[in-house]
Amino acid sequence: MNTLTAVALLHCFLFAVLVRSAPVGPASEPPAAFREAAERAKTLVEKILRDLPAVHAATVTTEGLTLDPSTETTNLQLMVTSLGIPAAPVLKPLSERFTLDMCVSRMMAGGQLYQGLLGVLSERLSGLKDLRADLRDLLTHINKMKVAAQVSSDSPDQNQRLDLASRLHGNYEVQVGVHLTLTQLRSFCHDLIRSLRAIATYRPRSAGTR
Repeated sequence: MNTLTAVALLHCFLFAVLVRSAPVGPASEPPAAFREAAERAKTLVEKILRDLPAVHAATVTTEGLTLDPSTETTNLQLMVTSLGIPAAPVLKPLSERFTLDMCVSRMMAGGQLYQGLLGVLSERLSGLKDLRADLRDLLTHINKMKVAAQVSSDSPDQNQRLDLASRLHGNYEVQVGVHLTLTQLRSFCHDLIRSLRAIATYRPRSAGTR
C-alpha cells in the first residue's frame, strides 16, 4: 500500500468517526397545541379524580361497596368477568417499544371505554351525568393531542363491544357495575396523570442518535 493510499484511507476513517461522534441538534419540542391540549387534559383528569368519591357516594348505596381497595373481595373480582367489564388499555412509559402514537391512542381508547360503560349504567341509575360530560371533554382534548402530534394509529381496544347492558339483571348488578367502573376509572385516571406529565415534556429521538 503506497503512502497516498494510506493517507486517503486514514482521512476517510477519521471523517467517519467525526460524523458518528458529532453532536446532534436538540430534539424538537412537542407542538404548542399538543402541550396545551395535554395540560388541559391533565387538569380535567385531576378534576375527575377529585369528583369520583362524591359520585361514588351518591350512586353506590349497597353496603360494603367502597372505594377503599382493602375492601375488595374475590367475589367482586369475579363480578368483573360476570358483567363483562373490560380492562382499561395499559399505559406505559414512553420508549421505542411504547411510542407516542400508542400512548395517545390508548388514552383515547380508555376514555371511550369508560364513556361507554357510564352510558350503559346511566340508563339504569342517575348521578353519572356530570362525570360523563367530563369524560366527553377529556376525549376532546385527547383528540386534539392526537391531531397535533399527527398520531395515526388506532388501538384495537377502541371499538370493543360492551355486553354490560345485557348482564344488568337487577339493582345489585347495577350497583356492582357502577362501583367497579368507578374504581377502574380512578386507577386509569392515575395512569393518565403520569402519562400526561411525561408526554408534555417528551422529546422524540432525533435522527442519528441510535
